[in-house]
Amino acid sequence: MEEASTLWPAPASFGRDLPLRYQIHQHLLAAIRARPRQAQAMRLPTEADLARHYGVGVVTVREALKPLEAEGVITRHRRRGTFVAMDALTAPPLELRGSLDSHFAQHGAEEFELLEQAEVAVPPRLAAHFPGAAALSMFRRLRRNAGEVVSHAVNWLPVEHGRRVPLDALAKWPMTRVLRDALNLPVSRIENGIEARAGSPDVTRLLGVPPLSPILFFTGISQDAQRRVLDLVEIDYRADRFRFGVSFDVAQND
Repeated sequence: MEEASTLWPAPASFGRDLPLRYQIHQHLLAAIRARPRQAQAMRLPTEADLARHYGVGVVTVREALKPLEAEGVITRHRRRGTFVAMDALTAPPLELRGSLDSHFAQHGAEEFELLEQAEVAVPPRLAAHFPGAAALSMFRRLRRNAGEVVSHAVNWLPVEHGRRVPLDALAKWPMTRVLRDALNLPVSRIENGIEARAGSPDVTRLLGVPPLSPILFFTGISQDAQRRVLDLVEIDYRADRFRFGVSFDVAQND
């Protein structure tokens, strides 16, 4: 059985730095990846309908669909239409929501590859977060889900903590869990920020996406009760593998 697609709203405007066909390709791919894992087979609208939806020409839509077909995300059948491949739904996006333990549980099936470890001078952009420090411990890792790279992360720690980090824990845990469960450090507060940017050639190569692909750049700062930074992480996420959510508890008036 199949179902018709419900498209995400088209972007209010397209950027000038990337080709239209690529921006539409990424928008469609993100919408496909975000569908529920148990969803039925989905048929995409016709090329003409997609062109109207995005406000572009049919040729641009056709060029956007070509890499989706080459990647095995969609299949095209003469006279029947274009369908989402069921195995395109196997990589759920990471969500940041809830408690630390629920966040850690999302990483249970993931693998981390350590690319680089060093003690380096404090980068000027980070100096305000580590007052008085002359050097930091730096750890650079790739994160994989089912063998597929989903993010590239660089963690910056005070040297006294970085020297205690066990490498076996880095192969299976996010750094916040290493701080809490391996180093027994009191993580009291985490501040997160996220922005979209074009990926550098090195980052897009590591993530396995085309050059200049949009990526989501995430910054997380873990602090103790005195607001001293225990870890600052900078993560490049594949834009089609990440969803950011915020939840609030709202006090009720009597």
